[in-house]
Amino acid sequence: MNLSDDREAALTRAVLISLFTWRRGFEDDPLDDEERYGWWGDSYPAIADDRIGSRLWLLRRVKLTDATQRDAEFYADEALRWLLDDGEVIRIEVSSEKRDINRLNLIVVLTVPSGARLEIKPLSSWQVIYAV
Repeated sequence: MNLSDDREAALTRAVLISLFTWRRGFEDDPLDDEERYGWWGDSYPAIADDRIGSRLWLLRRVKLTDATQRDAEFYADEALRWLLDDGEVIRIEVSSEKRDINRLNLIVVLTVPSGARLEIKPLSSWQVIYAV
């Protein structure tokens, strides 16, 4: 089963926006400074606790360890959860691969209701900009 080009482009765009926009940090998140970042619109969501983006930005200055890799996968899954909640997909698989000593690449595989699967590997430039 294949996805139409338009559907594939829309899902890819949704994943990139979800992963690489900065979700506001939680009160108990470890921060480098006082800034929690995030989109101001998340302060007034139409649906309770509805947020945009991911907390991957929290990893921008940490050493790449197994724990960092697990955190990156958790933050990515958290950011993409809305796709399940909204019925856009029926399954999300997030994995990562270490590249060198300071680079982690994310891989997202989405399964849509028809059963078709879409693998998304964000471009290297996105990965480098956000240090994941």
